[in-house]
Amino acid sequence: MGRLRDFFFWKILLLLSAAVGIAYLCFLKWYLLAVVSFVGLFLLAFRWFGKQRKLVGEVLDFSEAVRYRDFTRRFVIKHPKSTEGRLFAAFNNINEVYKRISMDKEIQHQYLNKVLNMLDSAIIFYQEDTGKVMWINEAFKQLFRTPHVGNIRGLTKRQPELYEKTIHLKLGKQQVESISFAMGKVKLLMHGSTFSTQEGTFRIVVYQNISEAIDETETKAWHKLLRVLTHEIMNSIAPISSLAETLHARLEQGYEEEDIEDIKLGIYTIKRRSEGLLQFAKSYRLINKVDQPNFVDIQLKMLFENIYQLLEPTLLQKNIDLDIILKDTRLVLRADINLVEQALINLLLNAMEAVKDCAEPYISIAGLKRDDHLFIKIQDNGRGMSPDIQEQIFTPFFTTKKSGSGVGLTLSKQIMLLHKGNLFVESEEGKGSTFSLQFLS
Repeated sequence: MGRLRDFFFWKILLLLSAAVGIAYLCFLKWYLLAVVSFVGLFLLAFRWFGKQRKLVGEVLDFSEAVRYRDFTRRFVIKHPKSTEGRLFAAFNNINEVYKRISMDKEIQHQYLNKVLNMLDSAIIFYQEDTGKVMWINEAFKQLFRTPHVGNIRGLTKRQPELYEKTIHLKLGKQQVESISFAMGKVKLLMHGSTFSTQEGTFRIVVYQNISEAIDETETKAWHKLLRVLTHEIMNSIAPISSLAETLHARLEQGYEEEDIEDIKLGIYTIKRRSEGLLQFAKSYRLINKVDQPNFVDIQLKMLFENIYQLLEPTLLQKNIDLDIILKDTRLVLRADINLVEQALINLLLNAMEAVKDCAEPYISIAGLKRDDHLFIKIQDNGRGMSPDIQEQIFTPFFTTKKSGSGVGLTLSKQIMLLHKGNLFVESEEGKGSTFSLQFLS
């Protein structure tokens, strides 16, 4: 840099000296020599300033290329030791450095993009002020069936409930939200964070579908619980066996008239307790012994007709209208017919119980296909359920009926999980309930 500065200094000094010399020739009245010297000096100065202007143009072009991150240009060096050669060499070195930096950033970007797209969690990255979506991963597109989102407000048309939950999400804290989609309700674990740059404030929101994990965890927990409770039930039978043995011994040894009442009371106690324990164990066993399904192709039309024939006497007796809705009579479900019938019967019996106090009791069973799922929906115009009850109805032995066992819905839920499907409920107090069985088609 010092050599370059000295070079310009000597150039300017030479031009000034030549100008003084020409002036001196004019003073001596050597006009012809002065004119020739002036023309030579002018041509030399024009050439020097032309080179400088060209170099300035190259510097401006290079700065423009840097501005738009274009590092593909290569400057040809004809004279390495010249000012132009050293400047072009510096430009080429800068280009190489930025190329490596750009390649490293691109590799990191592709690596990060690949990793984030491999995650099961859905991720959206958008600008907080404008709502402009900078990036979404593949899990987001698949989970919410949204191939493209230009602005976060675009979710109001496709997923309005998701948009509201996202906008009002408390940053820095994980929270679980239930969101309704076309395929049913999904429980999401949501977490959001924000950061600021010179370009503005950005927000990242992560969504994790925990419905399947919760269902699987609940099923394992209930199986473990049932094994423990079954063991406890067997332990509680021991006193009954002991009482029975005592009574048998008294009968063998003979008894007096005053012993008859004691024997009757003992026998009645055994009978009453045995029946209660038998029913209790039967309910547990019913949940815990659902086998793996035997998959066959089932025509929904035939499935609905069979169930209607089975329940027709009860429906007529209770004066309940059952409407079968099946727009596509060719729909076929691949499932275990016995298990699916059992689940549908449980749901229909619950619907009958729900509409028993209605002036015009009505139940509908519908079959439809949506995207890659097949749905069976059972809807009633009964009393409906509060949100608190909806959260508990699939828990074993939870029931709102005085004579209910609380097993039917738990069993139906487990049957659907065995089919790699699910069972959802939508209900509102005073407006009825809708149970949706979701199958993979």
